[in-house]
Amino acid sequence: MSLPYRGGVIDLAVFDMAGTTVDDRGAVYDALRWTVEAAGASVAADDLQRWMGTDKEEAIDALLRLGGVTPTRELVVERFDAFREHLVELYRHQPPTPMPGVPDALAVLRANGIRVALTTGFDDTVARIVLDALGWTVGQEAADTVDALVTTSAVSSGRPAPYMIHRAMELTGVRDVRRVLAAGDTIVDVRAAKNAGVIAVGVCSGALDRATLEAEPHDQVLESVAAVPELFGIAAPATH
Repeated sequence: MSLPYRGGVIDLAVFDMAGTTVDDRGAVYDALRWTVEAAGASVAADDLQRWMGTDKEEAIDALLRLGGVTPTRELVVERFDAFREHLVELYRHQPPTPMPGVPDALAVLRANGIRVALTTGFDDTVARIVLDALGWTVGQEAADTVDALVTTSAVSSGRPAPYMIHRAMELTGVRDVRRVLAAGDTIVDVRAAKNAGVIAVGVCSGALDRATLEAEPHDQVLESVAAVPELFGIAAPATH
């Protein structure tokens, strides 16, 4: 695998969390479905998948409408709070774990001078709960797991808007979108990458198969984020 048209070099890799770098065993999917159904809305599987990876308040608003419930601002806020509490409870009983090979991939990218950022459809509170459960740290010291974290709390609009990717660039001091890769397991992850003007990579570690991801405009579709170092000629990390 290679990206010769990009010169084989990047400065920043931006990765989604749940389903991409983090295995939460479908907890976000389950919590989002429960949140909307508890408000009396019906939820079609295709609609639910379409809104995965987006800002969760936006997703709740859209899914309520699609499910036959007219959302008020008060209802969306109440349902978002319920979503967050339910997700935390799910994580308490079954903590999230890293996707296989991902910690090694993050480490080898950073060791080769490539900065790494995480983006997510979570707000700050939920994202920090996930990172704490994993034991991952954010900072620019060698011992840290990633260089930056961008949540929906930091931007005016979540995916597929490009803002989280551009905010990650700002936090890591990267200016050239041509030297940035963004990867995720949902359609909105790939669309956000394209909207940001960066290398757009879909990964098959979530709920979507290769054919679905390849139907979107993209640069690469990989089985996992663990394969990203190979795109740039970096020795593939051992999986475990």
